[in-house]
Amino acid sequence: MSKYEIPFLTSAIQAFARRFAMTRQAAFRYLQAHKALAFLVEFYDVEHLQSMDETIDDMILVCRQNGGTLA
Repeated sequence: MSKYEIPFLTSAIQAFARRFAMTRQAAFRYLQAHKALAFLVEFYDVEHLQSMDETIDDMILVCRQNGGTLA
């Protein structure tokens, strides 16, 4: 993991938490459980070039595909 990925992941978790009015800890647990964080790490090279709104939309799709229910 590069030194740039950690700040990106932190920002994505925080933005996700804001969108769904949840704590950062709850957002982290949800994203971890539904494989969205692994997705962001694997596809960092593409995801970090998008807007944060597009990244969150992608995270929602990944979570849904892995049993997540937030929409």
